[in-house]
Amino acid sequence: MTDNAKVPVPQFTTAEYSNQSAAATCKVCGRALGSTHYRVNGVPTCTECAGQIQARLPEDSHAAFVRGISFGIGGAVLGLILYVLFAIATGLVIGFVSLAVGYIVGKAIVMGSKGRGGRRYQVAAVLLTYMAVSLAAVPIAISQHLKQRQAQEQSQTGDHAAASVPRVGLAKALGELTVLGLASPFLDLANPMHGLIGLVILFVGLRIAWRITGQNPVNIVGPLTAAAPTAPG
Repeated sequence: MTDNAKVPVPQFTTAEYSNQSAAATCKVCGRALGSTHYRVNGVPTCTECAGQIQARLPEDSHAAFVRGISFGIGGAVLGLILYVLFAIATGLVIGFVSLAVGYIVGKAIVMGSKGRGGRRYQVAAVLLTYMAVSLAAVPIAISQHLKQRQAQEQSQTGDHAAASVPRVGLAKALGELTVLGLASPFLDLANPMHGLIGLVILFVGLRIAWRITGQNPVNIVGPLTAAAPTAPG
């Protein structure tokens, strides 16, 4: 019997067939496929090898999903910090950073789930990516506001600088900033060209996160009873 640890997973997505003999052979161990066979990542595979590959796949579970979300939250925080630091350091708010955020979040979720993917992972990745990108607008806006206020205070007399400012409760302020942050990609449409470009780039970043978390590394189809097809001609 084939050693379970030595059965490789086919890495190519399509199989090429030169003749009937090659097509009827397992591409993993080289043995005849027999009366039934499977396709692993599109490659003809015998029942035994397909079973061993299936047994090595990590099973999706609530624990795997929670672990994936935990890693994804960490990735979102990292992406938010990256976005904010870049904007503060350069003085530029460039939407292309959202592409990196989507990649970081997607990879973090896959790492946490140990390779599992699926619709719920995709939804979580999109939400976390959007939150990281949109909420980055809050610390960026605060930083810009503080810089402007500091410049104004330096140019004004002490009396003017000490002008009273309406006080707002911390919880209320955080709530309002969060709402404004989440809406910021659409609020940017006040400048139509800039806002539209930002939304398009954000959509691409969300799509990156969606694709990374949507594909399982191994796709097994079968059992199949028909012989693998031969090349035409």
